[in-house]
Amino acid sequence: MYINDSLNKIIQESLRHNWNKPALSDYKGVTLYYRDVARRIAKIHILFEAMGIGKGDKLAICSKNQANWAVVFLAALTYGAVPVPILHEFKPSNIEHIVNHSESKALFAGSTVLESLTLSHMPNLGTVMCINDFSLVQTKEKEVYLKMEHLNELFGKAYPKSFTPESVVYAAEESRDTLAMINYTSGTSGFSKGVMIPYRALWSNVLFAYEVLPQIDDTSNVVSILPSAHMYGMMFEFLFEITVGAHVHFLTRVPSPSIIVKAFEEIKPKIIISVPLVIEKIYKSRLQPFLSTPGVRFLLRVPIADKKIKTQINDTLTNSFGGQFEEVIIGGAAFNREADAFFNSIGFRYTVGYGMTECAPIIAYADWKEKKVGSCGKAAPRMQIKIDSQYPQSLAGEILVKGDNTMLGYYRNEIATREAFTEDGWMHTGDLGIMDKDGFLFIKGRSKNMILGPSGQNIYPEEIESIIDNMPYVVESLVIDEGGKMIALIYPDLEACARDGIGTTQQIEAKMKENIDLVNAELPNFSKISGVKVMPEEFEKTPKRSIKRYIYQK
Repeated sequence: MYINDSLNKIIQESLRHNWNKPALSDYKGVTLYYRDVARRIAKIHILFEAMGIGKGDKLAICSKNQANWAVVFLAALTYGAVPVPILHEFKPSNIEHIVNHSESKALFAGSTVLESLTLSHMPNLGTVMCINDFSLVQTKEKEVYLKMEHLNELFGKAYPKSFTPESVVYAAEESRDTLAMINYTSGTSGFSKGVMIPYRALWSNVLFAYEVLPQIDDTSNVVSILPSAHMYGMMFEFLFEITVGAHVHFLTRVPSPSIIVKAFEEIKPKIIISVPLVIEKIYKSRLQPFLSTPGVRFLLRVPIADKKIKTQINDTLTNSFGGQFEEVIIGGAAFNREADAFFNSIGFRYTVGYGMTECAPIIAYADWKEKKVGSCGKAAPRMQIKIDSQYPQSLAGEILVKGDNTMLGYYRNEIATREAFTEDGWMHTGDLGIMDKDGFLFIKGRSKNMILGPSGQNIYPEEIESIIDNMPYVVESLVIDEGGKMIALIYPDLEACARDGIGTTQQIEAKMKENIDLVNAELPNFSKISGVKVMPEEFEKTPKRSIKRYIYQK
């Protein structure tokens, strides 16, 4: 990787240096070489000028993972605009809210997303384009129509001799604290916060990956399975790889475990970025049945035999991930302790990291050869971690962080920004943990209650609960993750039920299921409620009358 203080200059040099190498592929589809990416960026820059987009202007991007998503994101960064990635699985009203709240001047969206949106609900948008084929949907600028019709001609005039590696010239960002992008933590208007991520945070995360993963280079393949609109996937399955000349393969379909494993076997990625749920599903479906047989359980207790079986299991598991990876990095949520201990015992090449959107995202990490079971690593380079506890090695306290990776604050939300930092500059994570004498961090609880969706989406149970609590015959509710499924625990209004002739347990359960059907109609697929449990009594509360979640979350 070309080392420079400017992220845009790093991207510039990677496009130049890797000109004739494959850069971005849609799995089973088109492949763009680095020269193709550079050419598309140049043409999009011409259109940005016609759209009236200047440095610092916001530009929303909303589609499933695909090569063109990455092209638009890079085009925005290198132009000096501020990309606003939005999960395409958000409900239309939530997407419209984020576009409006972010004050985006343009929207690049997938065809499926565009079909669901009401463009009149986003009156400040100047231009809307379909990201699948870069077709123009609408614009308020006449010049955009003209330049779209003559784009190839204008491109030729801009580069009259030819478009060569030397033609790629991007201006360095004005300062380390210049706003690079805004990433929304949620799609619901009452809860969404736009995390303002500066260039220094993106640069620091890219450099971190280069420092800890020197094996990833211009010969490496990577499979992108996490949402590109999510910081974890965007940073470590796409942006870092582009800076070192690697080849990114986007899974453009729903990333089920079977599809993921098939893609791994074909592409043989050099690094695998995953969320715990994917790894745990493979562990439960492929390994647990085998490990639970009496014969295997017996052999695992025999000193010599257990080594052979564990080696065999490790080889099988390694091959199912393509066999060429340096390590599997698991992040986004707590890893199942049983799976963690077993994977460690067989020598599987994995590690567990810790991060959050507000740190773009990395906070802690340790190489798989150095990790400790149950830990999520040590403070990443250019980051500091401290535990707000009198006895940080034994008594859990809030995890506070400081360093280059931290955000500027929340967009158009000064109150939340002030609350996010201490007076001396430490950022609140809302998570609880301890840190051992060697500096390894152990998460003990997530006070923010965020649940990780099946493909890395952030699910905030409070949002869903607020909808459920407003349904008929509901006193209060709690949404929990039970084996990868969202379950609603509901304490019903028994008096109201009895008054309206809903007297039996079966009738109450039926009414609650009707409520959940209505709630699910408002939720994206990844956060829909799969089951309902009617609680016989009120939830246990803290002195502040908050539900003691830890009692009910298994």
